[in-house]
Amino acid sequence: MNMVIEDILGNIDTLSIGARQTDLLQLEWYETTRRIQRRRTAGGREIALRLLKQGQRLQQGDIVWMDDDTAVVTDILPCEAIIVTPATMLEMGTLLYEIGNKHLPVFIQGGEVLVPVEEPLFRWLEAAGYAPVKATRKLTHMLRTNVAPHNHGGSGSTLFQKIMNLTK
Repeated sequence: MNMVIEDILGNIDTLSIGARQTDLLQLEWYETTRRIQRRRTAGGREIALRLLKQGQRLQQGDIVWMDDDTAVVTDILPCEAIIVTPATMLEMGTLLYEIGNKHLPVFIQGGEVLVPVEEPLFRWLEAAGYAPVKATRKLTHMLRTNVAPHNHGGSGSTLFQKIMNLTK
């Protein structure tokens, strides 16, 4: 059975699947932003994802298909990550600004900043005194940005200023 998925039905945190069995659609963190892809669920269902609406991004626990017996639910696979726990909001803002300048994806989870492992960044974070650690984690809450990379025009605000304004 080949299913074409064009919409996310909901998330298991907010939409009950009742007594349906769960068939996991396992994804790497970087696959959650792909708009078109073919995948196979843990139960062997062939899925074609066509998430063409603006802003659609798969999250942990998203329900992408349901019938009377089964719900296909996304499951983000754990991966090696760099973890930093900023001590202050200023440290958080500075850290996010520096990582953003490197155009790397950033995840914020429970007061921690997580980035997929990249050795040059890990060494830089150590040298800058951030005390990074490496661990295997599910990267589930990617920071959404609306700032164009290196856009120095427009409003006149830097990315750092915009991040710090969030703390006010």
